[in-house]
Amino acid sequence: MARSRSGILRAVALLSHRWAAPNMRRQYGAIAITVAANSRFVPCLQQLHRYYSTDAPTKVRGGSKVFDSADAAVADLKDGDVVLSAGFGLCGVADFIVLASTSNCLLIEDAAIETLIQAIHKKGLKDLTAVSNNAGAGDHGLALLTRDGRLSRIILSYLGSNKELEKQYLTGKIAVELCPQGTLAEKLRAAGAGIPAFYTATGGKTFVETGEIPVKFTPEAILEKGKPKETRVFNGKSYIMETALPGDVAVLRAWKVDEAGNCVFKYTTKTYAGLMAKAARIAIVEAENIVPVGSIDPDIVDLPGIFIDRIVPATATKNFEVLKVAPPKEDLSSGKPSTLDARNRIARRAAKELHDGYYVNLGVGIPTLAASYLPDDAKVWLQSENGILGMGPYPATKEDADPDLINAGKETVTLLPGASTFDSAESFSMIRGGHVDVSILGAFQVSASGDLANYMIPGRVFKGMGGAMDLVSNPEHTKIVVATEHVDKKGRSKIVQDCQLPLTGKGVVSTIITDLAVFQVDRVKGGLTLTEIAESVDIETVKSKTDAEFVVADNLKTF
Repeated sequence: MARSRSGILRAVALLSHRWAAPNMRRQYGAIAITVAANSRFVPCLQQLHRYYSTDAPTKVRGGSKVFDSADAAVADLKDGDVVLSAGFGLCGVADFIVLASTSNCLLIEDAAIETLIQAIHKKGLKDLTAVSNNAGAGDHGLALLTRDGRLSRIILSYLGSNKELEKQYLTGKIAVELCPQGTLAEKLRAAGAGIPAFYTATGGKTFVETGEIPVKFTPEAILEKGKPKETRVFNGKSYIMETALPGDVAVLRAWKVDEAGNCVFKYTTKTYAGLMAKAARIAIVEAENIVPVGSIDPDIVDLPGIFIDRIVPATATKNFEVLKVAPPKEDLSSGKPSTLDARNRIARRAAKELHDGYYVNLGVGIPTLAASYLPDDAKVWLQSENGILGMGPYPATKEDADPDLINAGKETVTLLPGASTFDSAESFSMIRGGHVDVSILGAFQVSASGDLANYMIPGRVFKGMGGAMDLVSNPEHTKIVVATEHVDKKGRSKIVQDCQLPLTGKGVVSTIITDLAVFQVDRVKGGLTLTEIAESVDIETVKSKTDAEFVVADNLKTF
């Protein structure tokens, strides 16, 4: 009888305990079956993996770059290629091209390349390595290729809603390399710029540095381990070395392309499009509008034609992953269940961390709600890591929504006057460079010394880190605020003395806001100070629900 998915998850929990934080048992219970030191658990795939093809499709100069169809454009792709697939969620994915092939390693941007993805699938290619921010959803984007087992390996930052990929990963049928979102963008940028490697603080002192996230495993054995990173200290701070990430073929989608290959991208379809085109030996663009040379003003070209080799007309319809519209105004004052009241209490207090003129990044969930509690006259610039500065509210109606304009949670949004859009390398330059004033994130656990764990519970939650590790990589210049419920669904404290889950960042959090209390964190010496408690909540209640030790401020306030 086939194992149930829940059974697989339970088995993976036992195995993953080997690479989870050593003291995880204290709160989450002893593992029922200890992994024995026998041959069953010796990694069995030790051979070196060749990431990149040695004979990619040939770059041809001269003649027309325009192909009649996606099938013709991918005709010389082959099994085993590395495919760079551009896009973010379903925004900017070249779906039709990917359907025609099945075995090359492609750089795939998710947002607007459905025509190309479909062509790759149709061609029947297999044993492909895909590089993408995430892996599509439903039958769209890379989900089409994973469903039919066309991928042997994928490099991405977030598994997203691709259930088939998650199932294959948990059963050892595909190798998955998780990479922080900003690091992924920079690896691609480096490849396109001829830079072999670089150092970054993102992922330092986490499983990314130590290589403890398994690349391929089954419930019984780790088949391929992650690789530890080289480290080096600059100006007293430790950084890890990351290498460039080139590909054989990049598939991307653009709003307008002239016959010379100059591209114009709309809104948040910029994310990885240009980066992947530059990093690949051959770049194929799926164009919604193909225009004659000279039709595009040189000042608005997003990607020069030197980086584009083939152009095909887009034929696949663009899709919404999460079509979100603003709620009716009368709903804003309606009664909410207690859990939502708690979330709004947190969000209302978190909004006080956002001052006029600040540049702010808000994580998915409770942090996003904080924007709705800003004063009407406050001018706060919301940054979204998928390439927006000046993000506005949800569109008023479905007709106002644009599938090319989404936030980091893949939800449809709008832009405020003065907004700008840009690619992922630009976005994470703002983030890692400390240009963002405040970043608010959720948490599974946060420690008394400011350690944050918010991307994985081994064996239970394993979607990937997305951009979280980048967002907390420069706490000296960007204030990191955690906004979360005080306890989890089982009543266990999320505010702990030491994190028992894999870390997103070490010593990065400055302020913790829950539905019960506000703590300030001493990131240097370690320790929590209780500075505020919620109305109708007493100090004894906070103490009983907090695993970490803390001191109470002399001027304790309420919120």
